[in-house]
Amino acid sequence: MKTQCASQMLRVGGMVPLTSLDYPGRLACVLFCQGCAWRCRYCHNPGLIVARGEHEKPWPEILEFLKRRQGLLEAVVFSGGEPTLQAALPAAIQQARELGFLIGLHSAGIRPQALGKVLPVVDWVGFDVKALSEDTQLITGVSGSGAANWRSLELLLASGVAYECRTTVHWHLIDCEKLWALAQRLRAAGVEYYVIQKVRTAVMWEQGMPEIPAPLHQQQLWQRLAELFPHFSLRGQ
Repeated sequence: MKTQCASQMLRVGGMVPLTSLDYPGRLACVLFCQGCAWRCRYCHNPGLIVARGEHEKPWPEILEFLKRRQGLLEAVVFSGGEPTLQAALPAAIQQARELGFLIGLHSAGIRPQALGKVLPVVDWVGFDVKALSEDTQLITGVSGSGAANWRSLELLLASGVAYECRTTVHWHLIDCEKLWALAQRLRAAGVEYYVIQKVRTAVMWEQGMPEIPAPLHQQQLWQRLAELFPHFSLRGQ
């Protein structure tokens, strides 16, 4: 493998050495890439938003870990933060591939062009659809984020790469009617794999956001979504 100078190496703010949840059907490790351009109000990894983290793991150290796990782990998942914002991501993916691992990617498609560059070299994508395009800024705090999110979704669906789309639900930021409208728009776009993730409130970027009780008729909504999508599931409590 070619050596890289430190400035060209992937910045990783944390790692989960073993998981069966973050790449469906595969034993994987998860690398949490440092840095994100959005400020999602419910983000449960706020320490990864900033460009430089306090507990970054050196890339050579991660490579050594992966070499020791050859034949034991099946996949490496690049999560975040937003991994596609780092110029070093393609090289890191290539190095993991050379060790025999499948590649998973967690992304919100913050920069469609950057996502498009790595789609040909990943095996599966967990794609975060924040909201309807016109409502996305309410969550991210960034103008134009809805257009980027949905353009990246188009690129993902056109690529043929295996995927799941998922939406994190905080009832202060979305209601059943908008969530149903979002689901219908996703299905019309061709989405077949859809996951609702219930928000984690223990740690969030915006601490103190009101905790709104789940609507009494949410079970009816979940049933409608299960009928709408060929593959639908719920995650979280």
